[in-house]
Amino acid sequence: MQKRYDKIFPGTILFSIGLMLLGVVLDDPAQIPMGLYHIITMQDLLITDYVYIAGPGAALVNAGLVTIISICIIQFSGDPYNGFTIVEMGLMAGFSLFGKNFVNIWPIILGTWLYARYQREPFSKYASVALLATSLAPLVSYMALGSIHASIPLGLLTGVIIGFILPSLSAYTYKIQNGMNLYNMGFACGLFAMMVVPVLTAFGDKPDSVLYWAEGYNKTFVIALGIMCVAMILLGLFATPVPPWAVWAGYRRLLSTTGRAPSDYLRMFGAGPVMINIGINGILGILYVLIVGGDLNGPTVGGIFTIMGFSAFGKHPFNIIPVMIGVAIGAYGMHYTPDYPSLQLAGLFGTTLAPIAGHFGWPFGILAGFIHSALVLQTGGPVAGLNLYNNGFSGGLIAIVLYPTITAIWKHRRPTLRDEDYYDLFEESDPIDTSFWRTKRSESTRHSAHEMHPENPGRDGPDSRMTDDVPEETEVD
Repeated sequence: MQKRYDKIFPGTILFSIGLMLLGVVLDDPAQIPMGLYHIITMQDLLITDYVYIAGPGAALVNAGLVTIISICIIQFSGDPYNGFTIVEMGLMAGFSLFGKNFVNIWPIILGTWLYARYQREPFSKYASVALLATSLAPLVSYMALGSIHASIPLGLLTGVIIGFILPSLSAYTYKIQNGMNLYNMGFACGLFAMMVVPVLTAFGDKPDSVLYWAEGYNKTFVIALGIMCVAMILLGLFATPVPPWAVWAGYRRLLSTTGRAPSDYLRMFGAGPVMINIGINGILGILYVLIVGGDLNGPTVGGIFTIMGFSAFGKHPFNIIPVMIGVAIGAYGMHYTPDYPSLQLAGLFGTTLAPIAGHFGWPFGILAGFIHSALVLQTGGPVAGLNLYNNGFSGGLIAIVLYPTITAIWKHRRPTLRDEDYYDLFEESDPIDTSFWRTKRSESTRHSAHEMHPENPGRDGPDSRMTDDVPEETEVD
């Protein structure tokens, strides 16, 4: 079944090489080694824009190196490829422009490997978690280079502890968010960082957020990202064995989903619709930054890469636009403007709450974005810039509050906790047949379809967790 995804590995390698070549084109190649040295010797607390401190060349080369390391870990650990693999590549490439580098991620990965050995389970089960846990890579850099107790061994030990603890913690936090926050690891890392910061303070240490923010690169990144997004759309339409009309029909079905996690679009709809979704969502991310008068730099391009990655796992235009609108409205309501750096990132990364818009409707998506625009500015303080997925931390808090509240008051249902295993996200790769979906399906036709296709892992089958968010009344054809 992995042959269905056999292009992910070489495609990611080409993408990584493309990032590095772009870095060489945009900067003086002679300056890149020194830029990389600056990157790996920074403390990396939020917001540390690698484009600002090292130039676009070194930042993009670092992103390419980290992405290659990440896909090789997935490949050689035996972790199955699926839609979440694309998520991981988007996250690793994006955050390698502001916080992760090819040095500070290794202690965390080692810690997760040790956890797998301790549990006597294959590392392939935890390889994806190891990559996601590098959200706390700034803590490794800080303990190695910035703390008053700083030392390289202390930084290594800190990373190993992070990697060892996060697998069990993230498995628990996943369930209480009910699939409404796509950045589950961000919430888990935020909780961990909230305990670490007071401990450091008690020992006389005090990490604090910073702001390194590059300006003046809009034209450069608009051209580069625009070409990438258009290429993805064209590849989705014409570079797969499926006819363009069928690919477009699949994309329309994709737009009918809520995006509630887990929603593996690659398994559900195939490569063509997912590539179209990646390209269109990337363009929406670019437009958001430009419309609010923001800056395309390391952090915002990282946010766009993240949106593009999650286009294979929950995000599409219908569920991210309401959240973006809510963040922009909240920015004006709080006497800020949306071009404030943290709010630019909130508009992009706040789409972690896309499932709320998809599941409950666009007004609730706007509400979630509005709340997020206020909350995310406060959640960075308690974690002192140590958690790169700060929007995931904020999104988790909002999801925990909004899901039961809306469900009980608006939907008149009793809220329940999800019981799926977090690691199921990473262990399944079999395709999901959505061909039995029909326009305006009723409850009876949905059960009839299952009876006609008992071998199909549909809504009531063993993979129901992947399709249970399809609306009962939806236009899909």
